[in-house]
Amino acid sequence: MNIEDIIKTKKELPLSRKAIVNLLYTENWISDHINSELKVYDISIQQFNVLRILKGQEGKPANLSTIQERMVSKMSNTTRLVDKLIKKDLVKRVICESNRRKVEITITEQGYKFLEEVSPAMNNFEKKITSNLSQEELIILNNLLNKLRN
Repeated sequence: MNIEDIIKTKKELPLSRKAIVNLLYTENWISDHINSELKVYDISIQQFNVLRILKGQEGKPANLSTIQERMVSKMSNTTRLVDKLIKKDLVKRVICESNRRKVEITITEQGYKFLEEVSPAMNNFEKKITSNLSQEELIILNNLLNKLRN
């Protein structure tokens, strides 16, 4: 279905607007589906992203600014996300004794186990949602999205 039908407009959108509306609609569509998948695990997309970032640190702690830099959604309140993950015992925060402003965040063993449980479901979801595209089309799509941002 084309974007004009989805947003129920009779007018043909200018090509640049059509592309932007299509991207925004698709981003929201994907986010809604991811949220639905993650709801079973009682975690948000942003919290899941923080866990993946911390896992990618390979045992080294991260500070809030490192996490924020690597977040997919830069609008996220990183402190609040980390606080929620601490309450779930998925991450821990350590305040440096010599410099109280230095806060180090690491993923816990329970966080690693949680990712081991959730990651296969997310991998399957990612494959399912992109299943209408060939490998070549996925490469082209990624290249076009990179080009758009540059």
